[in-house]
Amino acid sequence: MRKWLIERLGKARLLRWFLSLYPPYLGAGVRVQHLSADFRHAKVRMGLGWYNRNYVGTQFGGSLYSMVDPFYMLLLMENLGRDYIVWDKAASIDFISPGKGPVYAEFSIDDALLDEIRRQTAGGEKYLPHLKVLIHDGSGTLVARVDKTLYVRRKPPARQA
Repeated sequence: MRKWLIERLGKARLLRWFLSLYPPYLGAGVRVQHLSADFRHAKVRMGLGWYNRNYVGTQFGGSLYSMVDPFYMLLLMENLGRDYIVWDKAASIDFISPGKGPVYAEFSIDDALLDEIRRQTAGGEKYLPHLKVLIHDGSGTLVARVDKTLYVRRKPPARQA
């Protein structure tokens, strides 16, 4: 069934659909607007409703962070493949201005990043790339800046019995 769904809908489309229905995202109003078929770009939107509004009526900070949490990890996992371990290691969020309406975040990875990761991990060492994502409102005003540190390591070769 899973293989049939992936072949029929495409892995990126299926993951986009799943993430939009993922209970924490559904509850916070997070929607994955775009996930490219090559897993190099994603765009996420979060509306403002009673369910994700803080005490002063703006976007709840926890929801702002959760909307960006898994995407760099997912993009790297899909592009590096099964020979790599990819985890989120650390993150910080800097709140710049209040989110008074829908907010958006975009994620992109390029060949230079993938080449650097492969080079840094070629001998089995861990690598901790630092990636940034900006959260903007509909008019382009910067709402928050998120710095993410990921843990990436090439898996050791499988031992033969």
